Amino acid sequence: MRFDQLLAGRRMCRDFSDEPLAPDVLTPVLRSAFGAPSAGNTDAVSLVVLDGERVGLYWDTTLPPDRRGTFPWPGLLNAPVLVIPYVDPARYVERYSRRDKASTGLGAGPDAWSVPYWWVDGGAAVMAMLLAAESAGLGALFFGQFEHEGAVAEMLGVPSGQRALGTVALGRRGQGASVSQSVRNLPRQHPQERIHRGGW
Repeated sequence: MRFDQLLAGRRMCRDFSDEPLAPDVLTPVLRSAFGAPSAGNTDAVSLVVLDGERVGLYWDTTLPPDRRGTFPWPGLLNAPVLVIPYVDPARYVERYSRRDKASTGLGAGPDAWSVPYWWVDGGAAVMAMLLAAESAGLGALFFGQFEHEGAVAEMLGVPSGQRALGTVALGRRGQGASVSQSVRNLPRQHPQERIHRGGW
């Protein structure tokens, strides 16, 4: 499959089969995250991978059983693997304090960064996983943790200072509908409307 076909075919999946993923299918998807760009070669993206009972613990933490009756995407709960990408802002600050980067001033602290590159690098890692999942014939969904970030980190024993970008669900696609209300209510603009050549 050509890259343009892969990119055009990628869609967020909200309905999964509970079929487990074999290591030879899952591992290349996970490893793809570490092929993404890394500012200053800081290499500060980590993945927490959940399967089996750990997936259930995640949902018990973020979506208690008493709320699941009104959850609009029940097929999402079937996903056999959840991946949580974490970034470490302090590693970026430390990296940019070193001699070869000190002139940037970014070693002064996280507030010195007008663009926090830990989020940029983390987003690139997530996109690499989404494309790798599509290439492997898997469904994938990236979704936010929002107010549950702290509880999830505590449940998983994540070291202080690590920040979660969200969660990536991975698995075989189910048979249910997977189009979000966002797509129904706000179709994407044509790329030509957002490409400004030579200036805005």
